[in-house]
Amino acid sequence: MMVKKHPFDNNYFIGYISHVSPQFVKVHFPSSTLLNKTIFSGEEFNGGLVGNFVTIEAENDGFIGKISEINLPEKERLALSEKSFQNSDFHPTATIEVLLSFDYFDGKAKHTLNAFPNIGAKVFVCPSGFIEKYVKNFGQKDSKEVPYVNLGCLTSNLDTEVCVSQQALFNRHCAIVGTTGGGKSYTIAKLIDNMVNNKSKVILLDPTGEYSVIEKGVQSVTMGEGAFFPYQKLTKEDLFFLIKPSEGVQKPKLLEAIRSLKAVKIYQENNDVATSRPFLAPFVNNGLIVKPNNSIKLYEKYMKENFSEIETTNLELDILQLGNQVLKECIYPTDFTDHKKFGKPYENNANFCYGMVSRIHNLVNTKIYNDAFNFSDEKQDEQSLTEIIKQFIAEEQQGNFILRIGFESIGYEFQAREILANAIGRYLLKLAREKHFKDNPIVLILDEAHQFLNKIVVDDFFQSTALSSFEQISKESRKFGLFLCIATQMPRDIPAGTLSQMGTFIVHRLINYNDKEAIRQSCSSANSEILSYLPVLGEGEAILTGVDFSMPLSIKISKPSVPPDSSTPMFKI
Repeated sequence: MMVKKHPFDNNYFIGYISHVSPQFVKVHFPSSTLLNKTIFSGEEFNGGLVGNFVTIEAENDGFIGKISEINLPEKERLALSEKSFQNSDFHPTATIEVLLSFDYFDGKAKHTLNAFPNIGAKVFVCPSGFIEKYVKNFGQKDSKEVPYVNLGCLTSNLDTEVCVSQQALFNRHCAIVGTTGGGKSYTIAKLIDNMVNNKSKVILLDPTGEYSVIEKGVQSVTMGEGAFFPYQKLTKEDLFFLIKPSEGVQKPKLLEAIRSLKAVKIYQENNDVATSRPFLAPFVNNGLIVKPNNSIKLYEKYMKENFSEIETTNLELDILQLGNQVLKECIYPTDFTDHKKFGKPYENNANFCYGMVSRIHNLVNTKIYNDAFNFSDEKQDEQSLTEIIKQFIAEEQQGNFILRIGFESIGYEFQAREILANAIGRYLLKLAREKHFKDNPIVLILDEAHQFLNKIVVDDFFQSTALSSFEQISKESRKFGLFLCIATQMPRDIPAGTLSQMGTFIVHRLINYNDKEAIRQSCSSANSEILSYLPVLGEGEAILTGVDFSMPLSIKISKPSVPPDSSTPMFKI
């Protein structure tokens, strides 16, 4: 519980400012006994003063800073011994990084420093109740009430709760990073706890199934078992990822085949053969469009009248016929004797397409893809992920606030997981563009993001195409109410364009130089002083920093109500 305390309490006095620079200030301790006095003054400090917050009393504004180091003057350090330390009074100095200023009268924090403390200004250890107030106000743009997320406490002062605005945490996207065992999974589970309590909706992509143990307020579906992503909701671009057509002949013929099968679908559903528009009847044979010796004008007239349905990005067609239809598209543009009719089959084009046709037949008959996309059309509609998502995001649905989409039953072969995740991301982006989340924002949590981001597919001619739906989400979905939260142990593998869009970072232990550099380049607040703490952070400890946070915080994430199933297996005797 927050205790209200004055920022300049003499019980917390430690010294006077003796040096001022744009980067830091130094404080002179009149007596080393002040160190002991602060430690036993009622606050529960964790490991001395280094890393603690302090307040600086200036003329018009107060300042909050963080102690980065404490040392002794050269003369006293040379004379230091156990005996002298017990009998003499030393005069330590400390280096303080000034983080923000605050107004004496309205108490508002100022991230941009327009003034600096003067030489001789008094310095105090910052009471827990005072720092809590500023942490809760980070990211607040107006006086509207917003839900809060209770993450834990400061590592330097276990009495100081870290309770931050949910809006500040997610509204510019969020990244949770750290090496294996650093506490990322617990952090996600803690966020889930808070989101359920706040009745805010979250869609969680769970690659390993470790969050399946969480049940309160959670609707859990497993791809490949209890749910599938209907292939009809895939886009043409998604289909290209699966089939990998080359640019020359294969891609144009595949697009023509898609249009033809969509036309057949419309023809069959509307029963056009019994209407006054039987234009397509001469073309349809066993669910395929057969063009040779048929009128070009009739075909184009039908396609024009149904243009809006045929040229949609989805795949409302019989995909089992796709390979056969591709071969039917391998014809001469016109007949040699009658230019008003389609030409005969063109074997040369067909030769170029046989490889792609083989891939199409393999695709629709491969178990892992059929489990994920239901190419056989054997599963029930209530298992469709798109329908599950629509029901979940409906405003009247208030029973579950977390939709866990598990990938634990999807294998790792054929890039099935990456393509499936990309398709889900693209579908959510489509819903966001249609403003389904404008009034009720959704947080999309992507765990183990390095498995899905920065991935490419390569065709037979070694041309590569990026799976980029999550990068698109990071760049444009914020204004539509879809907020992305990625979690990864390897930030160096996340595209720079995606990482640079993250406004909030929760950074657990990082040791690798490239990982630390990726964070430093993407987060404006992550200066060298903050990065120096990353390799020594303990389990569950993290640096919280971001655009809407006026100063970085070293925090200890508290245990979630239901921990994820992420513990390391133990050897047995």
